[in-house]
Amino acid sequence: MASLQISQGTFRLSDTRILTLNDVHLHSGESWAFVGANGSGKSSLARALSGELSPLKGTFSTTYQRPTRLSLEQLQKLVSDEWLRNNTDLLSEGEDDTGRTAAEIIQDEVNDAARCAHLAEQFGISYLLSRRFKYLSTGETRKTLLCQALMKQPDLLILDEPFDGLDVASRASLTKTLQSLQQPGFTLVLVLNRFDDIPDYVQQIGVLAECTLTHVGARETILAEALVAQLAHSEQLQGMALPEADAPDQLPPLADDAPRVVLRNGVVSYNDQPVINGLNWQVESGEHWQIVGPNGAGKSTLLSLVTGDHPQGYSNDLTLFGMRRGSGETIWDIKQHIGYVSSSLHLDYRVSVNVRTVILSGFFDSIGLYQAVSDRQMALARQWLALLGMDNALGDAPFHSLSWGQQRLVLIARALVKHPTLLILDEPLQGLDPINRQLVRRFVDVLIGEGRTQLLFVSHHAEDAPHCITHRLSFVAREGGYDYVQETLR
Repeated sequence: MASLQISQGTFRLSDTRILTLNDVHLHSGESWAFVGANGSGKSSLARALSGELSPLKGTFSTTYQRPTRLSLEQLQKLVSDEWLRNNTDLLSEGEDDTGRTAAEIIQDEVNDAARCAHLAEQFGISYLLSRRFKYLSTGETRKTLLCQALMKQPDLLILDEPFDGLDVASRASLTKTLQSLQQPGFTLVLVLNRFDDIPDYVQQIGVLAECTLTHVGARETILAEALVAQLAHSEQLQGMALPEADAPDQLPPLADDAPRVVLRNGVVSYNDQPVINGLNWQVESGEHWQIVGPNGAGKSTLLSLVTGDHPQGYSNDLTLFGMRRGSGETIWDIKQHIGYVSSSLHLDYRVSVNVRTVILSGFFDSIGLYQAVSDRQMALARQWLALLGMDNALGDAPFHSLSWGQQRLVLIARALVKHPTLLILDEPLQGLDPINRQLVRRFVDVLIGEGRTQLLFVSHHAEDAPHCITHRLSFVAREGGYDYVQETLR
């Protein structure tokens, strides 16, 4: 029977951070979940269990033969590498797109077409095998990498945030698939931010705080303690106020009764395959929309039309903030009214800057900072750092030295700094622990309560939707595409 043991283990994460794992015992046939706040050391724990992070002190022993780890950071790197193969937007006539297909990604280390096809069918992504990996949605890339991990037939499978980016049906399917893998010679370890993502069949839970494994025990005991912590934090959020906007009166005024977004018979296609087909949608002043639908339905594509980033916006009958696309407006005329967070923005924010610069870039709608910053803007950035629980020293730290969840929290602050007319949040809570998700929802509630900001919100977790939502746009699958259902909620 395979096992893993860490005794009095300390692992160096940086010159100032140490991960402490005093007593960890894993055995074949067990299922574990390790839960902790952003920056608590969860991803480093995953690397330690997989043998990728050697102990500075203490003992580490394992008899597992095929440990396999999958994380958000690995997904980010793979997507980036695939886009670096060639820039598809700049292909010359007759030049081939060298991006790999989903089938090639799945078989990157183990070449077995039959097993690849079986796993793809198990995850419901057989139809994706021939598609270029870099064009897949966040949820589709996640399922593809899970298939890749299972190609190795691991005896220890470590999944770092496996459920983030998946819709409700996909999360349920993944949970069931992982349960079916359980057998005497297999150990499953889930590293999670959400306590409610812990599957019912997980027997043991560990909790990390400040890079120390503080609690290990039965599910019921640990969840009861976590609930107390969340309730205590909830009390601290009462009466919260956000830092002010920099200079809201300098923005061009918008008529109170003018629609913010008007799309008539919207169509977006890739390789002659429609992603959005015949959508008529209008966002009136004062409305807050939730956008829902399965992975790959076109939700993020729709939002990229609204942000002005999608090149096919010019070929559509699209009006944003009273300006018809293609009528001479600039991208900055659009972006000055928008605050935006998405997984694609997170992937694109690859410049080497510090945390403070990322927050400040929200005043200028840029990735990085390319113009002078005022004393007031610097003061507001300090206030946002304090609100995020980050001191000035952390503000000067490299953005990419933060954990994935901490990076997402900083990007959300970047979207909020100017108190935008339209706040677009595309899976904003992905990678955040329960306390920080609660913090972000509170940010949104306070901002919307000011009465100057409208919200477009995408999330696969229904419980994540803020209370302010007034309308819902649903992408409903049908044979050959999607129908668009619009509802007024209140």
